Amino acid sequence: METSISTFFNKALLHNDIKNQLYKDYDVKKGLRNEDGTGVLVGLTTIADVVGYTMADGVKKDCIGDLYYRGISIKDIINNKGSRLIYEEVCFLILFGYLPNALELEAFTLQLRMRYHLPEDFLQSQILRHPASNLMNKLQQDILALYAYDEQADDVSPLNTLEQGLNLLAQLMSITIYDYHVKVHHFDHQSLYIHHIKEDYSIAENILYLLRPDQSFSENEASVLDTLLVLHADHGGGNNSTFTNVVISSTGTDIYSAFAGSVGSLKGPRHGGANLAARKMMLEVMKEIGMTDDHNLIREMIIRILNKEANDHSGLVYGMGHAIYTLSDPRSELMAKECEKLAIEKGRVDEYRFYRLFDQVAAETIKEIKGTQVCSNFDFYSGLVYDMLGIPTDLYPLLFVVSRSVGWLAHNIENKLYADRIIRPATQYVGKIKKYIDISER
Repeated sequence: METSISTFFNKALLHNDIKNQLYKDYDVKKGLRNEDGTGVLVGLTTIADVVGYTMADGVKKDCIGDLYYRGISIKDIINNKGSRLIYEEVCFLILFGYLPNALELEAFTLQLRMRYHLPEDFLQSQILRHPASNLMNKLQQDILALYAYDEQADDVSPLNTLEQGLNLLAQLMSITIYDYHVKVHHFDHQSLYIHHIKEDYSIAENILYLLRPDQSFSENEASVLDTLLVLHADHGGGNNSTFTNVVISSTGTDIYSAFAGSVGSLKGPRHGGANLAARKMMLEVMKEIGMTDDHNLIREMIIRILNKEANDHSGLVYGMGHAIYTLSDPRSELMAKECEKLAIEKGRVDEYRFYRLFDQVAAETIKEIKGTQVCSNFDFYSGLVYDMLGIPTDLYPLLFVVSRSVGWLAHNIENKLYADRIIRPATQYVGKIKKYIDISER
């Protein structure tokens, strides 16, 4: 008798159903989330704080959103950057807990730049010879391959983890860009560009330099990408990819395994792929109604999306709403300002203004229809910024990896230093106890 796997699967669903009420009966938190939407506390950190609400006498109250790196508001960091490229400075802050002076920053930046170059033959043997259609899966393979080039790969002491993590932080940008060029050369039959890394360039500058055939970029483009990297650098220990990193490393395994797991987490559309979903949605909206300033027309379009009548029929307005932020997402507000600067340079001010209006009308409409207070999140504007920078959609989640790697590293080390226990939560068994039945009687 031939039976498909789907037959077994459907039969299993009949025998192993978990009723939703059971989660309440046993006070089990779905997705490690409390009933009021707050996250279940699973650790302590001094690295980053994501603020979207306050708690008073057990009652949650929404507040203006903020994000703190080592106690310093991201708003202060960005508003004081001026024309400087500061991602490396923010990496120092996140890793070591304080703002570096000029000499410390120079020494740290030099350390990173000395680590830019990939191991000997890595480009030829791992990247050029193994093109892949999915770049996030390819990046996981590359990270795991780096294990073989590390003579101290299994030394998980905090200091060695820092050394290994700095190597990853410095090398991920070239790996991601090379992977992209090899992919489009192999699968799309485009010309292959492999530029050598420039030690006198920052990470933001090198990304643009390595990506573009003519290797050119403006100061404003580099500054905007630098800001985007800073805003993506960390988002607390509870975001899925960072938590994944800490969970994996808590077993005592190597950093390459932990980082590969984090990349796998970030690949998911509920995490690192959301900016692409938002960009695709906005392209569809503009295709249907144009870059109109008619509030009613935009409102009608949003209602159609909510009713699963437009875009991808998911009922989701991508880029709107966040697990923690409700009144405002500080990253979205700061990115919108950077987006405006870039739109002026690129002659795309009308598109930027439409985004701003859509943001406003979407928040109003969702509150009216669903009774839920939401704000635009970082993903809403970052996709537009990437597009104006000429960054291909394939690279959206990979550049998220490049910027977030410092956060993964910092939390990895912090957990080793202060918790240093395997993360092992529990689940409640709600199935029945059964007797074994001999195969002849089944």
